[in-house]
Amino acid sequence: MREVRQVVDKLKALYDTSCEIARSGDYSRYDEVRYPKLTVEVLEWRPIDRSEPFGYVDEAGTYSAVLSRPDLLEEYLIAQLEALTSNYPCSVSVDYSDVVIPPAYITGMPPIDETANLPRPALDEVHDAIVDGHWDAFNGDEKPLFHFGPQRFDLALARLEHYTGIEVDSLQRYILFTNYAMHVTEFVRFGLRELSDPESRYTRLVLPSGESVSDTVALEDLELGSKFQMPRYDLVTDDGDGITMINIGVGPSNAKTITDSLAVLRPEAWIMIGHCAGLDARMRIGDLILGNAYERHDHVLDDYLRRVLPIPAVPEIQRTLEKAVSKVYGSDTSLMRTGTVLSTGDRNWEWKDPRDLWEWLRGSTAAAVDMESCTVAANGYRYRVPYGTLLAVSDLPLHAVPKLPAGAQAFYSNSKEAHVMCAVRAMEKLARHPERLRTRKLRRAIGEVPFR
Repeated sequence: MREVRQVVDKLKALYDTSCEIARSGDYSRYDEVRYPKLTVEVLEWRPIDRSEPFGYVDEAGTYSAVLSRPDLLEEYLIAQLEALTSNYPCSVSVDYSDVVIPPAYITGMPPIDETANLPRPALDEVHDAIVDGHWDAFNGDEKPLFHFGPQRFDLALARLEHYTGIEVDSLQRYILFTNYAMHVTEFVRFGLRELSDPESRYTRLVLPSGESVSDTVALEDLELGSKFQMPRYDLVTDDGDGITMINIGVGPSNAKTITDSLAVLRPEAWIMIGHCAGLDARMRIGDLILGNAYERHDHVLDDYLRRVLPIPAVPEIQRTLEKAVSKVYGSDTSLMRTGTVLSTGDRNWEWKDPRDLWEWLRGSTAAAVDMESCTVAANGYRYRVPYGTLLAVSDLPLHAVPKLPAGAQAFYSNSKEAHVMCAVRAMEKLARHPERLRTRKLRRAIGEVPFR
């Protein structure tokens, strides 16, 4: 433990030194502004406990990662290195890489002389070759240790701040997605209740305005609106195991954009709470659908994951959500069912010609249709982040109950608090036992890295 922490401390020190040189304004030294590199030499391969969810390799050899912002990944890196070095005899080293940090990715930089020949962000270095298992990424002299290169990491952090409005430092490891401001309001209401409780594990609530709330305050006194596209609300704990809610807006493209960026911080789990169209005439408005399969008609990930690839449900998430629903709703278990969720990029899918609609759904196992769940699940599978979806039925378009303003508002007012609290209670339980989320089900047969 001590040796591993020293390794991570050195990574942080090297990165900080690079940033200090950059901020000094001495451009003659800018070649020294480099990302740190972590190298693990696995000296001998041996069989390990087959239940290990990470920290294993297929063969001895050299595994390395060039890292940015090791301070944000500190506890993660310690846990991963402890697992790997416990499973195999290893030699671990830290030094500077040969990759220069572009000044655009260093906070606190002084104004830059436009005539200075400084490196600019290189989009050629921003890719998911490791995550997507490209041959060249895994068949060089050194194998990848981590999922992302440093510029991919840095650009993701910049995107998160751009879309959510606040820096990533307060982002928590358990993430809820919604596309409704009313869910945000209920989440903030819950957060304020917790902050008024001296026994609560939560220490503050960070709003997209940058305001940080740690004392008792009335909900009406807070500005919850935001000029940012995907406002974020961080209910913070001292160890980072709190809950972040992000209003991602509508559509699969938004869902992909935010999960592409969040993945670099290796969250423990993300869950989508939203509304859906129910496809079964026995359903009622307000029923809950716990997605256990995903029929992908969203198309935004077709170039990364073939549509024929099954996206499995994560049982650890499923069981926890199911128990949370029982706790919030009591004995009325008939309002929830598990089922396939079909996600489409067409918000007005139900306007299809009746025959086209029949042909589209003929043979489908879908119980519900939405626009984001499959993207959230598929990108969770792709990035090895446990995922789940808990949707509330807001309309029954195949059975003459379309979503109309009056009915929708009545449904919203009756369902929003309970729906949010189901997801919140599930996340709280997962945070108490994070080891249960360390599932082997998201690991691949080939193209896998040692770290979670």
